[in-house]
Amino acid sequence: MEPVAIEAGSIRLRPFRSDDIDWLHQVSADPLLRRFIDLPSPYRREDAAHFVERLAVDGWTDGSRAEFLVESAERPGRRLGRVGLHIRQNGTAEIGFWADPSARGAGVTTAAVRVVCRWAFTGLGLALVEWRAEVGNDASRRVAEKAGFLVEAVLRRRLVHRGERVDAWVGSLLPCELLT
Repeated sequence: MEPVAIEAGSIRLRPFRSDDIDWLHQVSADPLLRRFIDLPSPYRREDAAHFVERLAVDGWTDGSRAEFLVESAERPGRRLGRVGLHIRQNGTAEIGFWADPSARGAGVTTAAVRVVCRWAFTGLGLALVEWRAEVGNDASRRVAEKAGFLVEAVLRRRLVHRGERVDAWVGSLLPCELLT
């Protein structure tokens, strides 16, 4: 799959590059991000490099992932967050996202999720995008709901976080439900 960049008003979504590794490493130390994302502990620069080089970049190449770095369109180079799709062979994908602490609460993540979902439906022809988050990750749920996802259920002990099974919210978005 050919990597794409998407211009969307005040934000720009682009594929990760090697010069994003230090930023990713720094953001991954944020306690709120670590609370709900199962990251290695300690999270080393090598872990950030693995994500960028092996998951984000190679994911585009093999068609398994579409990982976008979200940056400011007004201030090029200001990194705001990440939105990624884990693409399945059955015409669906699972979305994941988070924001740099400096960008939280401004609607940036919701806007980026909408843009990526629109691209997934129109550019990739996906039939459904699924969202999952640990129960209690209220910020993730707010973003998903504002982007148009229907929260469908609580899946018991469905996610593993720091070696323990935890309950997960699950939601989905269909092409006809995408909010503008």
